[in-house]
Amino acid sequence: MKLELVNISKSYGKKNILSDITLTAESGKCIGILGSNGCGKSTLFGILAGVTKSDSGSFLCDGENLLKNTNKRASTVGYVPQGTPLFEELSAYDNLLLWYPAEKIKNELQNGILGMLGIDAFLKTPVCKMSGGMKKRLAIGCSVAHNPSVLLLDEPSAALDLVCKERISNYLKSFKDKGGIILIATHDAQEIEMCDEIFIIKNGKLQKYEYDGNIHRLVGRL
Repeated sequence: MKLELVNISKSYGKKNILSDITLTAESGKCIGILGSNGCGKSTLFGILAGVTKSDSGSFLCDGENLLKNTNKRASTVGYVPQGTPLFEELSAYDNLLLWYPAEKIKNELQNGILGMLGIDAFLKTPVCKMSGGMKKRLAIGCSVAHNPSVLLLDEPSAALDLVCKERISNYLKSFKDKGGIILIATHDAQEIEMCDEIFIIKNGKLQKYEYDGNIHRLVGRL
């Protein structure tokens, strides 16, 4: 599988947020998108997920433009935004039922993604009583119910404890190993280490960055 972002641009009025964003990703790769707050990372991910409309550009999967083929995008892409789009009054299980058949929930809790994320530990807990880490793990579980081959993750481990970060990290490594493609917007050093390529958005432009493990140099570049 080959993923291509081609000349994606977005402006709000006279403010240019994204300018000709272009990159390529292959199966089994994780691409990190870095940048300061407000640089346009969430806007880019919103465009790729179909939440925000771009001014121009294409999002290609094996040559098919997912910005125009919404059915293909829905079956190919899983999206986890910064917020947690869950029903607060429902339990974890009831939220999962909106995405999974009951039998599949059982199987995934025993041998799949839901078990890997540890959702079985708070299955009956209402979302309104969950910690931030529980909500994020549940949001990821819901987003991959249709077995996407591409994951868009907008700061998935922000403000999470080490246990939650480790569970999410283990799942993402498994997703990569199975040939999935991950695009991740992050400020987290552990997630940066997992990326095969790093790009920085600055002044609306996407620039490739050769990360050598020196986080201080990276911070200076940002």
